[in-house]
Amino acid sequence: MESKQIAALWLHIHSLGVLAASGTFTAAAQRLGITKSAMSLRIAELERGAGVALVQRTTRSVRLTEAGQQLVDATVAPFASIEHGFASVRDLAAAPSGVLSVTAPVALGRQQLVPRMAAFLRQYPQVRIELELSDRLSSLARDGFDLAIRHADVAPDTHVAWTLCDSAAVLVASRAYLRQHGTPAAPADLADHACLPYLRRGDTPSWRFEPLRGKGAHVSVAVSGVFSTNNSEALRDAAQGGLGIALLPDFSAQAALASGKLVALLPGWRPVGAFGQRLFALRPYSQYVPRAVRAYVDFLRAELQDGFVMPASPASSS
Repeated sequence: MESKQIAALWLHIHSLGVLAASGTFTAAAQRLGITKSAMSLRIAELERGAGVALVQRTTRSVRLTEAGQQLVDATVAPFASIEHGFASVRDLAAAPSGVLSVTAPVALGRQQLVPRMAAFLRQYPQVRIELELSDRLSSLARDGFDLAIRHADVAPDTHVAWTLCDSAAVLVASRAYLRQHGTPAAPADLADHACLPYLRRGDTPSWRFEPLRGKGAHVSVAVSGVFSTNNSEALRDAAQGGLGIALLPDFSAQAALASGKLVALLPGWRPVGAFGQRLFALRPYSQYVPRAVRAYVDFLRAELQDGFVMPASPASSS
């Protein structure tokens, strides 16, 4: 094949690499900003030019043939180098710009990221953010995200990670619930209360605590109640409605505690193991980090540097 013909197919070769990373024609087309039919046409033209099948199609996904994988393996690094080189040149501009694709958990995004979004975008008017809120853990490379905000104990060593702030779990209930059912004085008392556990399929709900002072052993308590869900925002609302005692991440409990809608319980004990102890910003390893990513991470670190401040002492249930 003449060099002129190969040059005409460079864009199609890049599209094949995006298809391999995305897994479906629909996802690849979305990443490239083209229609699914245009994506299919590029691959068909590339196969005609190569004279061999490059993709095996099924009803749900696509898989590269041996020839297709060989082509992707040979070209993915050069295309990544070109992409990084162009991005670094573009970032010589005076201000961060471009589209920043971010994924974050639903409750964290709604309560902590979205309220701060206007301030960031006013500061960087040439940046456009696409925020996907989902409690499903996405593959950043496969799904095309620039950045993920994660709640975890440690950052995965497969990604570049920035620590945004520490986080903790807090035990809460409404004043109305406590007036009717009493206030637990120790973790063991929770076995006699209506509790609102975070739903994790296949697990028997239990909460673990350690004493704030001294070297006492961890205490584990089996809990139960009439309602559970896999969203901390929904658990907070259920607790505010008097359905029981909830164990929440501090970013979900913060506003309700500050307003007095919920009160903190068991001041001498620290919940452990329920949620991550830190918030991280993560991105796939790469030689180059776009200025828009750096700007957003720096903004979040400044905004969240003090963590999620709780009331100085638990409020009375009276």
